[in-house]
Amino acid sequence: MHTALPLWFEIGSLVVLLLILAGDLLLVVKRPHIPSMRESSLWVGFYVALALIFALLMFVMGDPNQGSEFVAGWLTEYSLSIDNLFVFVIVMGRFAVPRTYQQEVLMVGIVIALILRGVFILAGAGLIASFSWIFYLFGAFLLYTAVKQALEGDDDGDSEDNLLIRLLRKRIRISPSFDGSKIRTTIDGRKYFTPMLIVFLAIGSTDVLFALDSIPAIFGITQSPFIVFTANIFALMGLRQLYFMLGGLLDRLAYLKYGIAVILAFIGVKLVFHAMHDNELPFINGGHGIEWAPEITTGMSLIVIIAAMAVSTLASLIKMRIDGRRGANQG
Repeated sequence: MHTALPLWFEIGSLVVLLLILAGDLLLVVKRPHIPSMRESSLWVGFYVALALIFALLMFVMGDPNQGSEFVAGWLTEYSLSIDNLFVFVIVMGRFAVPRTYQQEVLMVGIVIALILRGVFILAGAGLIASFSWIFYLFGAFLLYTAVKQALEGDDDGDSEDNLLIRLLRKRIRISPSFDGSKIRTTIDGRKYFTPMLIVFLAIGSTDVLFALDSIPAIFGITQSPFIVFTANIFALMGLRQLYFMLGGLLDRLAYLKYGIAVILAFIGVKLVFHAMHDNELPFINGGHGIEWAPEITTGMSLIVIIAAMAVSTLASLIKMRIDGRRGANQG
């Protein structure tokens, strides 16, 4: 049983976090630029430190289990958010977004992701409260997503094949080039939408898919809406700076997708076991809980999440080094 967190702490935390995100957005609008490696690294380090301080406060204000659930949830959402960055890289490349304006595109994508995840968190919490069997569906969906993530080839990110974008291109006038970060522009006295509109729609539509993955994943770790929402906010904070810090490294982390697939599959199994343990479906074990179904602890989840990300990242870096040496030898 969890120790109840003080209401002032929950409300105060959400207000402060949303103010930080708003400040980050304002900084992008007021000062569009290409952040240096040093600037990006400092910001990412700041947000990671902030998340760890918040985890410590969760241990103090609540209990060790809540603190552990937050850390496991944050790491899970962070890994899925890095996966989201892969798509951002593909979309930016596909539409040749100038690097000067990529910060604004990233920030809009992060805000859209935050709003969508907020909606899905509320819907997920409501479903869990009303139907305990929803964990079967969540678990099966995550297992399906994990298999798809591991087996499918690299996504070519052909956002132009998106049905909504194809319809838009047929129905509205789109200028051949960007006009800064504007969505609308005027050419020879006629109003046009710029390709920036297509970029925002492409990123927004992929955010929907990632929200569908991430929310069942974190509900497999904790059923606390407060922990779920704060873990998502911290996972999205600093994502813009991480994009510039990693630079061209993202598309070379060949095995990262397998680490993410392992995390999704593990949480999917955990959800199915949880559903079996609390089973209420009459056609499964006569509507009674299945006693032999193991309960996977938050500590075990943390170990698997950290190990999967560490091993997949390390394997990717080793592959990069081997490929580099092979290329040098051939040269």
